[in-house]
Amino acid sequence: MELTKSSNMSDFPPAMRFFQDTVTRLMSGDNQVRPWTPAVDILETENELVFRADIPDVNLERIDVQVENGTLTLKGERDIEKDDRVKGYHRIERSYGAFARSFTLPDTVDAEGVRADYAHGVLTITLPKKAVTKARAIKVNVN
Repeated sequence: MELTKSSNMSDFPPAMRFFQDTVTRLMSGDNQVRPWTPAVDILETENELVFRADIPDVNLERIDVQVENGTLTLKGERDIEKDDRVKGYHRIERSYGAFARSFTLPDTVDAEGVRADYAHGVLTITLPKKAVTKARAIKVNVN
């Protein structure tokens, strides 16, 4: 079997070309802004469902929370700082730009009572559970 060296990227499968392009972009020092997705923790208690999203440096005006048709959608955007005094970054590792996350909600959630709070870079969305009627024990009388 003869090995030949190929310098033409079109000879590589598409997945390999994507990998090569990604590595080349990362290694080139090209300070392009990367898309991002904030990390979200979901906690369920007896009375509510709580979502906590890490979105530091996102202005409140850029945050959109919607509950519709059993889906919680979280959208926002973090802008890169524009400072004319800064002539160039040596490295940009934080991600910027728009993000969107959607979560399917269980039927037990009361979408009318949703509450959102933002503190210390964490967005907390609290959805109360619907009041569920408890099962009632019925005593059977013996004649």
